[in-house]
Amino acid sequence: MASPQLQKGHTRIANEILEQISKTDLNGTQFRLLTVIWRYTYGFSRKEYEIPLSFLAEAIDSKKAHVSRELTALIDRGIIKSNGIGKRRGRVLSFNKNYEEWDQPTGQLEAPKELKKKAQKKQKYSEDNTYYKMAVYFHSKVTLVAKEVGLEHLIIKANLQSYADEFRKLIELDKVDKHLAKEVMDWVTQDSFWRSNVLSAKKLREKFTELAIKMKNSNKPNVPKQVQQADPRDKEIAFQRWIENGGDPDEFNWRE
Repeated sequence: MASPQLQKGHTRIANEILEQISKTDLNGTQFRLLTVIWRYTYGFSRKEYEIPLSFLAEAIDSKKAHVSRELTALIDRGIIKSNGIGKRRGRVLSFNKNYEEWDQPTGQLEAPKELKKKAQKKQKYSEDNTYYKMAVYFHSKVTLVAKEVGLEHLIIKANLQSYADEFRKLIELDKVDKHLAKEVMDWVTQDSFWRSNVLSAKKLREKFTELAIKMKNSNKPNVPKQVQQADPRDKEIAFQRWIENGGDPDEFNWRE
């Protein structure tokens, strides 16, 4: 009959850790790996210990490939820390008791980092999307401007997905009409001042209201000042004064 006794050895685990682990979504292999790591770290009053994969596989009666995959998942989630390679070429492992650093402690397991990277690279706007087309159009115009003023290096690596997202915000959030947006794009890349100061979709959106106002003002036709017509009564008054001052009526200049 089995008769475990504390006197033969025990592992001290804080109740707070046990409570948090009970809320954490771990599969059976991950939980068993965790108990082995606790056993050979906390069970010997040490924070870390070199534990080879072969030892872990034997300890939980599983295959090394399976152990490697599940241990990597625990490390990726921040529950277990890998602190380098030890003298026996095994990983030096420790348990991260700061559970606030664990990824999704009460929810679904996160996708592997490789899958997350692929998801981040997935294009949000297709080439036939209106906002992407706006991005391409504006980028082509600022590219010409950048080449002319020697600033091509500023836009050579422009992210058209980011451009497209800025135009989406401009239209959907800022409620700007698409036709007005195009007019401002055309104007800003021709204006002598703004053409070298607005070389990105983000800057265009930030300055859009100011740019639209300046564009409207610059397009207003110059109305010539009206020449004020002389009042003929002014000449009559001047003639009367000329006479009163003793002037000869025949010498009064009616033309000026």
